[in-house]
Amino acid sequence: MPVPKYRTSASKRNMRRSHHALKNVGVSACPNCGEMKLPHVACPSCGHYKGRQVIELSKFTPEADSNSESTTTDKA
Repeated sequence: MPVPKYRTSASKRNMRRSHHALKNVGVSACPNCGEMKLPHVACPSCGHYKGRQVIELSKFTPEADSNSESTTTDKA
């Protein structure tokens, strides 16, 4: 199995890794609600994309919250 003949210097190693940094995510404001969203993706807060409603978002249901409270109460 091949093995490197010479040790890779810190400079060469760092030059190789110079393109490994993470890039900033390009976000833009939703024209409907003003929340930040990814480009070319429907807004997760209001469900609009290109000026029309594409995702029907349901409101928060209190039934799901009441079920979690009943499981955490002590039965004494």
